[in-house]
Amino acid sequence: MPTVEYLNYEVLDDQGWDMDDDDLFENAADAGLDAEDYGTLEVNEGEYILESAEAQGYDWPFSCRAGACANCAAIVKEGEIQMDMQQILSDEEVEDKDVRLTCIGTAETDEVKIVYNAKHLDYLQNRVI
Repeated sequence: MPTVEYLNYEVLDDQGWDMDDDDLFENAADAGLDAEDYGTLEVNEGEYILESAEAQGYDWPFSCRAGACANCAAIVKEGEIQMDMQQILSDEEVEDKDVRLTCIGTAETDEVKIVYNAKHLDYLQNRVI
C-alpha cells in the first residue's frame, strides 16, 4: 500500500521555506504542523490521492474532479504519480515541473512526497476556478 507524505504549499510561505529545499520534508516533520498541513496518507492501490485525503478527513482544494482545472494541483518531490487523461497541464508542467492533479492521480511508487495546494504557484493561477 503506497504512502503519500504531503505538505501544504501555503506553509512554505508562512515558514519561509523554498520548494527546492532538499530538507523540505525534514523541516516540515520538525515544525509541529497540524495534520492538515503535513503528514502521511496510506493510499489504496489505484485510489485517487484526493479521495484518500478526503476519506481521512482532510479538506484539500479541488473543484472539477475531472482533471480540467488546477485547483487540486500538487508538486511531486519524490516518487511517481500517474494521472488519468487530463487536458489542463502542459507537457512542460508535467515533465519538468512535476505538477500532478490529485483528483485523477494515483501513487505509482511505494513512497511519494508531494506539496499539495500548489494552485497558488504563479504559472497555475490562470487555471484555478
